[in-house]
Amino acid sequence: MLIAALLVVISLVFSSAAAFADDVAAAQGVIRAQEQAFVRGDARAAYSHAAPAIKEIFPAPDIFMSMVQNGYAPIYRHKSFEFGESKSEGSWISQRVHIIDANGEAWEALYTLEQQADGSYKITGCSLLKAGQSV
Repeated sequence: MLIAALLVVISLVFSSAAAFADDVAAAQGVIRAQEQAFVRGDARAAYSHAAPAIKEIFPAPDIFMSMVQNGYAPIYRHKSFEFGESKSEGSWISQRVHIIDANGEAWEALYTLEQQADGSYKITGCSLLKAGQSV
């Protein structure tokens, strides 16, 4: 009986770890797809990964792209873009990204994503700090 209970607990741990890994992979795929759209200068594709609340603030792809170019230059143009730590809480994922900008300076971005009704993840926000700075 004890062994059966232990096996149930172990399978629950592994299944929730696998679900977390799947969700993180999906979220990272969304971030990567948006990052690649920025590299190509494809405003429509980049905008497609933004959450509805972001689209309310920036109601068109060209407005969104202009905001990114002006306010998030290290994300828009960079030499390196590498995923760091991920956290999940309910339908939310936060994902750190280590960035080296076009001038060789280090930055850290913290993306937040929310799972949508259709199961997809959309980017709800991004905070950007120079590496070594704190909030």
